[in-house]
Amino acid sequence: MANRLVVAPMTRVSATPEGVPTQEMADYYEAFAAGGFGMIITEGTYTDELFSKANHNQPGMANDAHMHGWKRVVTAVHRHHALIINQLMHGGALSEIHEEPVAPSAVQPIGLRVTDNAVSPSPFPMPRAMQKQDFEEVKAGYVRAALLAYEAGFDGVELHAANGYLFDQFITPHTNLRTDEYGGNERNRLRFLMEVYQAVKAALPGAFIVGIRVSESKVNDLTYRWPGGSETALRIFEVLAEIDPDYLHIAAEGGRWERECRYPDGTSSNSIAKSLLKSPVIANGGMHDVTLAETLLNSNAADLVSIGRAAIASPDWPKRVAAGEPVVPFFKELIKPSLTLAHTRRVREQCNASALC
Repeated sequence: MANRLVVAPMTRVSATPEGVPTQEMADYYEAFAAGGFGMIITEGTYTDELFSKANHNQPGMANDAHMHGWKRVVTAVHRHHALIINQLMHGGALSEIHEEPVAPSAVQPIGLRVTDNAVSPSPFPMPRAMQKQDFEEVKAGYVRAALLAYEAGFDGVELHAANGYLFDQFITPHTNLRTDEYGGNERNRLRFLMEVYQAVKAALPGAFIVGIRVSESKVNDLTYRWPGGSETALRIFEVLAEIDPDYLHIAAEGGRWERECRYPDGTSSNSIAKSLLKSPVIANGGMHDVTLAETLLNSNAADLVSIGRAAIASPDWPKRVAAGEPVVPFFKELIKPSLTLAHTRRVREQCNASALC
């Protein structure tokens, strides 16, 4: 990698209705690579055509059309010698698509969903508890998606076990009421994620990166924290260390590392993970604060940092920071769903004209 700066995965829902990545998406990801980021992690990409898709216009990696669409994105990014990782995601109970999604247990998610850009959100439906065949189908979907990602030219994949989606539903006690080998203590609740990870690793060449992303908070529950705090984090990372993932990405869904990753005893999820894992740990949550990012990197609490909204506002954030130039503040009203190189220039012009840069 050229540096320790990573573009965090961010939901775009700008693929075709069939889940095929577009030229607009290729321009979007290329902007980050041209801007100097060492690695880019894509938005969550669904893994099968059964129950994994969570959102309308979400990209997939479930068939050859998806793979060829992503290949165009990968080619654009690789022109600038950046790594690109395909985040593989199963929505589980948090589905905007399915009326009877699958999940670890039949527990209705808190919060509301918007099924088709409707004005009035509605409750999430009650999911169906996964049976043996569902486990096999989900695992097979991840393996096939990873193989397609390899064929598309990706440098690796990230298993999305954060933010309230399927693997996180297994990890979370109140969404996993199972009494079999996939429920109960931390080891059991991590078992399916670990099985899928091992199946994916076994199917791909050794140099192909397979990372894991975890978080405490969720898209539908930003206030959730692991019960037990640092003690729970210690138990979770002790178990994950046994499979030695190629990297561990610890997300702060609310965007604030201090609030979401630091514990009252002075430790953090990152420092605990670093003490147990041999592989790199990626920190997330306000890492556009250069002082915070440098503190974590220099204190051996993280090996890399991932940046989200600041990267959208300034796709060339690494180059601008290295040169001591001002970066573009993130203004939601200025950032349109389509972010291309040309659009980025227009955003900068608007920001500069407002004298806020």
